[in-house]
Amino acid sequence: MRLDGHRESDNVEDARQGGGGGGSGFIGGRSIGIGTVAIALIGGWIFGINPLTVLSLLSGGSPAPVAQQAPATKPPAGDPMARFVSMVLADTEDVWREQFRAAGSTYREPKLRLYKGREVTACGSGQAAMGPFYCPGDEKIYIDLSFYEDMRTRMGAPGDFAQAYVIAHEVGHHVQHLAGISDKVEQARRRSSPQAGNALSVRLELQADCYAGVWAHHAQRARQILEQGDVEEALNAASQIGDDTLQKKGQGRVVPENFTHGTSAQRVSWFKRGMASGSVDQCDTFKAGANL
Repeated sequence: MRLDGHRESDNVEDARQGGGGGGSGFIGGRSIGIGTVAIALIGGWIFGINPLTVLSLLSGGSPAPVAQQAPATKPPAGDPMARFVSMVLADTEDVWREQFRAAGSTYREPKLRLYKGREVTACGSGQAAMGPFYCPGDEKIYIDLSFYEDMRTRMGAPGDFAQAYVIAHEVGHHVQHLAGISDKVEQARRRSSPQAGNALSVRLELQADCYAGVWAHHAQRARQILEQGDVEEALNAASQIGDDTLQKKGQGRVVPENFTHGTSAQRVSWFKRGMASGSVDQCDTFKAGANL
């Protein structure tokens, strides 16, 4: 992936020296993330419980006052991984700023907060085991960079473009938030059965995958960021975090009614769709019918 010489985002907060700022309680506005290796999802696979319910229980289960986040600084200049995520975030800013401008709107950039172990968010207590996630309550993406090592060693998804795909997916959730899509889905989920709610979550996640592809399309077109093998890295990462693949690894069987992110084939398909078209109009998973 060619990022040398690209600008770094001013929207990266480094809270790793704070050791994770305490706090507990699930405090409204659920976090949405790519972290399908989360404790919550493992519990869902084993016990057949909606992972969002597990997350709520792990975080306290009822509304609680928002704990204050620890102070954050800019990442140190000599940290290559922090520099990498900062350049990827900057590239997503460039793409989505232009996409919103073309649609007659203004893109509000998210923050990306680096943490270690545990972190207070406006959506509850974030933990490294959850993987990267986006919190609409404070419009921040949270990532413990140890997740990238897990991708390489535990999930079979190495590569720098696979890592960039993770960030682009979470930025996709931010775009959904700005467009009002995630709020509508959450309202619909509250009125739905657990199985129907999971199906809505799948469509939300697949749309974020498609938006990640839209970013890749425009970033390549404008700045030629891709090297040989990069696209395959992203497609492999999307495949490795499909619900069916993770369920097979976690419990040895597939339970479709517990899917929350989509199958490996679906995740690959929607990322490819966004990357081929470069159009958000091609990412409407909610009008895609039964055959996603």
